[in-house]
Amino acid sequence: MIKTQAMNALFATTPEAVGMLRLADKPAIFAALGQRFASGWGLDPDIVVEQLEEREQLGSTGFGRGVAIPHARYAGLARPVAALIKLRQPVDFASADGLPVDLVFGLLSPENCGATHLHALAAISRLARDERMHGALSHAPDEEALYALLTNATDRDAA
Repeated sequence: MIKTQAMNALFATTPEAVGMLRLADKPAIFAALGQRFASGWGLDPDIVVEQLEEREQLGSTGFGRGVAIPHARYAGLARPVAALIKLRQPVDFASADGLPVDLVFGLLSPENCGATHLHALAAISRLARDERMHGALSHAPDEEALYALLTNATDRDAA
């Protein structure tokens, strides 16, 4: 699994940015991500949604295996920040593999961060591809468990 220190070096998250929700479609997911980023970092949810939708118009951020990684640049950030929504019911996201998504990682990066954004995306991608982590996130019973898994608190405590 990806270690906490490696992830924390690439992006930050907060408990307020993690949720388990029942949402109907992609616009509702983007709106929920906007609210998570607003709660976690005080960002303007309307701008978050606008940025995510603008990026999504270039092509689906549906990663595959039930995972989506909507991402965008956001003015004024000092470093990349991430949110996670576990959907209580899968939603079509026009993913490359055609499967609906139930895990949605949102990522916002500073406007001119260059490769930092790509490194943060790659870290989330590795996290989503890790079989054990994917299974644990998919079966997490609540938001607290999701946050603990995302920050690898369980691995740190076991060491």
